[in-house]
Amino acid sequence: MKRQPLFISLIVVIALLARIIPGARTIDDAYITFRYARNILAGEGMVFNPGERVMGTSTPLYTGFLAITGWFLGGTQAQFPEISSWINALFDALTCILLWKLGSRANQPIAGTASALVWAIAPFSVTFAIGGLETSLYIFLLVASVLCYQTAHFQAAWILCTLALITRPDALILIFLLGFHRLITTFRKFPLKHWLREFYPAFSIGFLWLAFALIYFGSPIPHSILAKTYAYLLDPASALIRFLQHYATPFMDGNFLPGNFILAGLFLYPFLFLVGARKVTRQFPALLPFALYPWLYLLVFAIQNPLVFRWYLTPPLPAYYFFILAGAIGLSRDVLNWAASTIRLSSTRQVFHALSPALIGLICLYPFSASLSDWRTHPDHGPDRPAPDMAYIELEGLYHQAATFLNPRLTTASLLAAGDVGVLGYDTPARILDTVGLNSPVTLNYYPADRALYTINYAIPPELILEQEPDFLVILEVYGRNGLLADTQFKRKYQLIHTFPTNIYGSKGMLVFEKIAAEN
Repeated sequence: MKRQPLFISLIVVIALLARIIPGARTIDDAYITFRYARNILAGEGMVFNPGERVMGTSTPLYTGFLAITGWFLGGTQAQFPEISSWINALFDALTCILLWKLGSRANQPIAGTASALVWAIAPFSVTFAIGGLETSLYIFLLVASVLCYQTAHFQAAWILCTLALITRPDALILIFLLGFHRLITTFRKFPLKHWLREFYPAFSIGFLWLAFALIYFGSPIPHSILAKTYAYLLDPASALIRFLQHYATPFMDGNFLPGNFILAGLFLYPFLFLVGARKVTRQFPALLPFALYPWLYLLVFAIQNPLVFRWYLTPPLPAYYFFILAGAIGLSRDVLNWAASTIRLSSTRQVFHALSPALIGLICLYPFSASLSDWRTHPDHGPDRPAPDMAYIELEGLYHQAATFLNPRLTTASLLAAGDVGVLGYDTPARILDTVGLNSPVTLNYYPADRALYTINYAIPPELILEQEPDFLVILEVYGRNGLLADTQFKRKYQLIHTFPTNIYGSKGMLVFEKIAAEN
């Protein structure tokens, strides 16, 4: 026990190095947030395109946090990819400390420390930290709110929950569980003034944000949520299947174990989770919402059935890790104790007692070593520095090339259309027509699109381009294969001016089109 502070200090160092060594490997969606932050610093307001008040980012708190940090570190010239990766490294290191504290306060110090160690190097943690997303801040706020709730610092818990909600709207899932648990366990024990005092600070913060969002954007709901609902074509159970696969291989086990292990993992890990959750919550009922969170999260996403981006899979992992490890450690102890008590030979009992620390050590080291299986010393693209294989930025690299190619032709008055708008929005001065609709409300008028247009889960309706008439269009070939690229009107109005070779998503290149000038 005395060595735990030393262990957690080492884990913090590991977490920081695991994010500093790879450097920034920024994901396209992060560049959307960066452009919002940069426009705030430029005096344009919280907008993606100047003059268009659309909340296309689903993380307003992180956007504001980046803008404030950027103000101190260069203003509009701030290097947001690097800034975000450093900020995220700090928040992930703090989350490691919180997991350790959570385990200590739940009488599960080994499970808490092991969970922190896994979180320090987990590809689902590191990838989105160096990818520039809000995930690190978001999960820090979630875990911090659970720890405050467990230790009866309820006012702080609700403030953290509110901040998490402003960071990402799906925080409502954990807020619902914590709020419902608080309601059914203590509602009749306190007078109204107690409840007002407990919730007032959080409600005040939430009200201020709600008022601002209604006045400034017209709605507190991020426009990106609506756009993703309309634009993507998905099978009815696609989100459920993706989450089940994820929960069956939480430690990247699929990288090195046979394919049929996924089926075994689908039973093994939930079983261990159940054992751990039962053991912990019987002694510490305040952690019941934390134990239910991964499963309600799965249920909500399965019902909503959005296109599951990889970062959607990350928030349940701290709870999933913690209770799986608590279950595995508790079960191993119970089995060894049972074996020692049923065997009469004292020497054999001593062997079983001696085996316990070694077995627990193996249980704790397996998730760490399994997670390392996704790391690559020399990634096949991007910076030649150790990084998770999941930190895939080949598509972003193509968009950087496209932006470099187009910049001499673009001005602030140019309209550039694309299906992935982060890099292009950050690297170019152009106004952006977001063909998915995250930042362009007009796009939703063209969805849902005809199913025949889709080769994969996304396609651009020809009418969108023909009626909005962007000056330039950058798309993966597969986005327009069955519709836009076969449309005769489009062929008359636009000319292909460059192709970047790629087979991403089965594409035959990344295509750059320019609108043909009308003849007088």
